[in-house]
Amino acid sequence: MADIALKSPPSFVEAIRRIYLRGEASTFILYDNVFDRFLYQGGMHPLGDYLVDFLLKDTKDTIITYNLSAGMRFRKRHKEVKLDETVLLDKSPLTILPKLEDILNVHKKVGVVIDYADMVAPGGDPNFFSSDDRRAVVTMHRWSLSDTFERNDSIVLLVTESLSNLNQTLVSNPKMAAIRIPLPDEAERAEVVKFADPRVDAATAARFASLTAGLKGVQIAGILHGPPPGTQNLDERKHFIRELLAGTKDAEERADKLAQLTSGMGRDEIRKLVNPDARAPEVSTNVHFEEERLIAARKREILERECYGLIEFIESRHGFEVVGGMDGIKRELQAVARAITAGETNRVPMGMLFTGPMGTGKTFVAEAFAKESGLTAIKLKNFRSKWVGATEGNLEKVLSVVKALGQVLVIIDEGDRAFGGTEGEGDGGTSSRVIARLKEFMSDTSNRGRVLFVLMTNRPDKLDLDLKRAGRLDRKIPFLYSQVPEEVEGVLSAQLRRHKITHEVEFPRDRETVSARLVGYSNADVEALVLMANDRCADEKRPVRVTDMQKAIDDYMPPKDATMLEYMELLAVFEASNKALLPLKYQGIPVEELQQKLRLLRAQVR
Repeated sequence: MADIALKSPPSFVEAIRRIYLRGEASTFILYDNVFDRFLYQGGMHPLGDYLVDFLLKDTKDTIITYNLSAGMRFRKRHKEVKLDETVLLDKSPLTILPKLEDILNVHKKVGVVIDYADMVAPGGDPNFFSSDDRRAVVTMHRWSLSDTFERNDSIVLLVTESLSNLNQTLVSNPKMAAIRIPLPDEAERAEVVKFADPRVDAATAARFASLTAGLKGVQIAGILHGPPPGTQNLDERKHFIRELLAGTKDAEERADKLAQLTSGMGRDEIRKLVNPDARAPEVSTNVHFEEERLIAARKREILERECYGLIEFIESRHGFEVVGGMDGIKRELQAVARAITAGETNRVPMGMLFTGPMGTGKTFVAEAFAKESGLTAIKLKNFRSKWVGATEGNLEKVLSVVKALGQVLVIIDEGDRAFGGTEGEGDGGTSSRVIARLKEFMSDTSNRGRVLFVLMTNRPDKLDLDLKRAGRLDRKIPFLYSQVPEEVEGVLSAQLRRHKITHEVEFPRDRETVSARLVGYSNADVEALVLMANDRCADEKRPVRVTDMQKAIDDYMPPKDATMLEYMELLAVFEASNKALLPLKYQGIPVEELQQKLRLLRAQVR
């Protein structure tokens, strides 16, 4: 079997080469980052051209590409390959696939690239397939089993963005090798940066490569190239940016570059990105500071758009300094944050479960942890879809971005809704497949210290048991309502500081009249009370007094379903992975007694 010529190939090319030369497969499925562009011969080329010109051109005598739109095209043709030219006018798989099979069976050293293979052999329920779809699936499945292709030194490459969109008969075929094309790694991104802007030095290229983690090569090049010269209002933007950068090093050159990067932005948006204070900044030792900020902003926009609203970037503006109470929880999370910043990955959990009744500050603490740890925080939104295969495809897209980003905190709110219901009743087993894939990703030890999941729920009993095991969600942290007046005081004081409310409340002096009355209230309730008390005296423009707090407490009616809240609290206690995080009244309760209480409450809440 002849070799496939390679020159500094990316990882997926090396994988194709290795499997092909071993004779393990001659038919391949290429998936994931298939719409990127790849560096080759001084330019960036689409995957189809890259496969033809870089992978196949030097070793195959005949190269054919096919998709439903363009039809069948010869990119290289041996003189012995005869074909009625009218066939090239017919784009139907019913006509083209048999012709391709004839060429592959008769001639040697043939390479075939089928783009959008999922449109030729779509996934879904076979009961709804047309006869043409069935023929296409059977034809391509037979190709993978053909010894003739191997003897003829021929290769077939099926290209699809998502494996879930391609017919599962092909995907599950052991003689058809599925090769994932990943997003570019840091070294590949650095090469794209140098290609897009040859003026940058090695150190700057490395910084830009780090900043652009999670982006495709074509997106990186687009950001750094900027729009073509002569774009409308370019001179106006350049003049405006020059004023913002007045007095800084290389202001003229940077204004020229930034004017290209900010195409389509308004003045307010440009000012916020370049100089939020609208004052000339001090000279920075990093002359690419503004470019880096713009890259980060564009990256966020691109990834949120790329994932079709499946993820949301969280920009936390607060750390643990504004979190009231929860001393044990903060100590636990600060230790994790220190391990992350120190690079001690063996001390970093694979994931954490935040559990407890609503209003206990789970989301607020998760965002504070994101800032303390320095991780990029994203929130996983609803990726479920009514279309067959779309849910799995959405999850793969999200996990691909998460893997490429690295150093990322993935926040999943209401985890029981996102990942509960593993029976898969009524959804064709989609829930089971989603849970299985998520569990596989969460238990990948190569992600330790790079990808940290924080899953939040007030009903951990609805989560898949295997999802909660050690090695996936190692730390289970209970969030409970304040148990003693001192805990209430920490929360109340933090809320007064957070909302910048002047007051005359003082602890422990006012413990009996204020904080002692709020034991058992949620953090959200305490915040509502603080704002209510402030509202009572806002018109008089005076500080909040103790009497204002007392009146607010008397007037406030917290939403409570006592039985459900007790059940949620006991669930959080039961799930806790560390007794030291529990209030004293729970630390000595035997597990058997706790289980009995839970059974009684479960019967009442169902």
